[in-house]
Amino acid sequence: MNLLDELRTHRLLAIVRGPDPAAALTAVLTLAESGVALVEVSLTSADALGVIRRARAALGPDYALGAGTVLSADDARAAADAGAGFLVTPALAPSLAEAGRLGLPVLAGALTPTEVVQANSDGATAVKLFPASLGGPDYLGALRDPFPGTAFVPVGGVDADGARRYLDRGAVAVGVGSPLLGDAVRGGDPAALRERAAAFLTAVRQ
Repeated sequence: MNLLDELRTHRLLAIVRGPDPAAALTAVLTLAESGVALVEVSLTSADALGVIRRARAALGPDYALGAGTVLSADDARAAADAGAGFLVTPALAPSLAEAGRLGLPVLAGALTPTEVVQANSDGATAVKLFPASLGGPDYLGALRDPFPGTAFVPVGGVDADGARRYLDRGAVAVGVGSPLLGDAVRGGDPAALRERAAAFLTAVRQ
């Protein structure tokens, strides 16, 4: 899987994080059925590796399913074993080097210019600007000037309106958690999740 191509093409990464493994799996499958082409399951979720494993079995080998909040080398190896096709970190972490050894692409968390330089130096496929809400779209625009070749994916507090603003300021994609998932990770109505997914897909495709 070419993560950067997937991000540039689909422009939306859904972030699944929750306390109920069955609900999390339903949410992943509902997102996929709704046309969301990239999903990460946070390792802070209950039985996250089991959710990834079952989702991979259901969605097949080619779906862009990743693991999020991957911090340690052990996390990276466990996520790869469960079927994650890419890794996401909230910050610069030992998992980044391990991902390189595993041959997995990484969306590496960074906020400051120094961290962006380090993420690029460490081999990140793209930079997860986190938490994006601290600076907003204007901060992303400022970072784009010294780092025009860096693929930025803002994450943190991104709603459907904000998604469009970040993309207009040069983001290759946006990562969205609770504004998209809502109560689906706690057993909420899948139909409501499908509606939110449709709204976000419309926003990023405009």
